[in-house]
Amino acid sequence: MSDTNSFEEHIGFIQSQTNKALMKIPLNSNLSSYFYDPIKYVLKGKGKRLRPVLVHLSGQVYEAHPDDLMKVSVAVELLHNFSLVHDDIMDEAHLRRGNQTVHKKWDLSTAILSGDVMLILAYQLFENYKGETFVSLANLFSKTAIEVCEGQQMDIDFSKKDDVSADDYLKMIEYKTAVLIGASMKMGAIVSGASIKDQNDIYEFGKNLGIAFQIQDDYLDTFGDEEKFGKKIGGDILENKKTLLFIRAKQLLSPDENDRLIKLYSSKSSNDDNKIKEVKGLFEKSNIPKILSSEIENFTNIAFKMLDGLQISEEKKDFLRDFGNSLMKRNI
Repeated sequence: MSDTNSFEEHIGFIQSQTNKALMKIPLNSNLSSYFYDPIKYVLKGKGKRLRPVLVHLSGQVYEAHPDDLMKVSVAVELLHNFSLVHDDIMDEAHLRRGNQTVHKKWDLSTAILSGDVMLILAYQLFENYKGETFVSLANLFSKTAIEVCEGQQMDIDFSKKDDVSADDYLKMIEYKTAVLIGASMKMGAIVSGASIKDQNDIYEFGKNLGIAFQIQDDYLDTFGDEEKFGKKIGGDILENKKTLLFIRAKQLLSPDENDRLIKLYSSKSSNDDNKIKEVKGLFEKSNIPKILSSEIENFTNIAFKMLDGLQISEEKKDFLRDFGNSLMKRNI
């Protein structure tokens, strides 16, 4: 899979097959369409289907049949979308992927119920697996779902705290984002019948890659190219989100500069562009671009190190490295 075009075509094929599978989820048409339309609306969105791709890539290196991987792929995508619907409610967000959020297009009660049903539908899909495979998948899925919710609660708590440590922040993004990436890869290995050691190692590969990806996402929100990043730069600053950029800057700025940064993050600005420019200047003064690049590289290297012990060929390890590099370059 060294050819970039063929690799991206392969990813695109998995994404298209996942979209087809999502549209085939049986929804009870005898009940009011008002109840199920929000689920269809969410699943028809513009998501990249990253987590289903992870299930398939992991399963493929252990020679699993794509049909055996699709049910669990759909399950992890349902869990992801369940979390997004509820996340939008808690954040009072109006838009998701350029479209109205469910609670804005319908109402709060409908959004809560449709999110809940997506989670239940995900569990139903595990009924397609038998014996130890079913037990392993269900246990991992339950553990991951709880951790995702814990991560969301930590994120909410951080918005009310004046002081958030780097360790706390890294734990939050591990739970809110990275554990589902790790679990997606482990589920592919479970369905394939890989060894317990390989299941755990490929989980750590995915989890650490997920942490690196989220730190990079935070970095690009301030220093990225708006056209390439796909959304307006400075959103986290305007929302006063205490990301790793803010936390590291607080540790390095002078007392006066620190006070100014805290003041900027404690109020809504009447001039968004000026606020973004001033905060960005403080981040640059504290060398945040270099510091964050080092942290991203560190977690990426930890992820790639986990591939060394996998009981698969070097060619397949290179395949997973190619995926990791493509993900971090935002080609997926």
